[in-house]
Amino acid sequence: MIEGLKETQFTFPNQTGFYRGKVRDVYFFNNKLAVVATDRISAFDVVLPRPIPYKGQILNQIAAKSLQSTRDIVPNWLESNPDPNVSFGLKCEAIPVEMVIRGYVVGHAWRQYSSGKRILCGEPMPDGLNESDRLPEPIITPTTKAREGHDEDITRSEILRQGIVEEKIYVKLEDYTRKLFQKGSEIAYERGLILADTKYEFGISGDKIYLIDEIHTPDSSRYFYKDGFDQRQSKGEPQKQLSKEFVRQWLISHGFQGKEGQSVPEMTDDVLDNISERYIELYESFTGEKFVKSDYSNIKDRIYKNISKLI
Repeated sequence: MIEGLKETQFTFPNQTGFYRGKVRDVYFFNNKLAVVATDRISAFDVVLPRPIPYKGQILNQIAAKSLQSTRDIVPNWLESNPDPNVSFGLKCEAIPVEMVIRGYVVGHAWRQYSSGKRILCGEPMPDGLNESDRLPEPIITPTTKAREGHDEDITRSEILRQGIVEEKIYVKLEDYTRKLFQKGSEIAYERGLILADTKYEFGISGDKIYLIDEIHTPDSSRYFYKDGFDQRQSKGEPQKQLSKEFVRQWLISHGFQGKEGQSVPEMTDDVLDNISERYIELYESFTGEKFVKSDYSNIKDRIYKNISKLI
């Protein structure tokens, strides 16, 4: 099998900075930035040791399509995609809160709910819910954005009390989040999917709020298949998902949840192939298009040349 793109280490003539995130390598050029979507994969805020072939291309291309489809709701940072793995656009000052919105009790919400909690980030959840049940209304459960380690749940009132975000800005973020989730849900439903939960990140340039980072990708969102959803719920069966949750569940089944003293289980070629195929499946389900694999033979040279053309 091919080896995924684990990292880049470029130096460009006009480069003014560099940042490596869990998944992306970011190159700064004054008020612009080029974001390289690598094939790294993280779970429980830990970067796993082996990259997933084509994952970066898939995330980059889904995000580009999703950003383009939501420009009527909120402006975003993206200006172009010079390479299958690269997005280029406006550098913004990131607002240090992730706007997580949940329409269904699944993932982190279910883990909290099944432990007996009925309030998540200050938002009440009714009694009597089963895993993957739909909430009466979507709830916003923000987290603080950590550069390293785990993001932390936080309430709206605590965000305002600590002065992390001004109230007038936070109110706009909530409004944008609900509208984006509604649009994302409609697009997913047309493709036979249910958008269960997702997150959005925002930044500021000048006095304007922009949607930044990726949106509606399997790394930032969780999807159920619409076909058979009600039947599976009525029978108490697990929902068929297209998201990174299947990676988390595989890790949990092998004794890893990112806790101190735990070791990441071995990821064999077969495991990587399975994960890669699931990402391709989500791309094709979400976009309705056949995924075209990019050439990996000189991927780093290709990325460097395509970024250089813009700067």
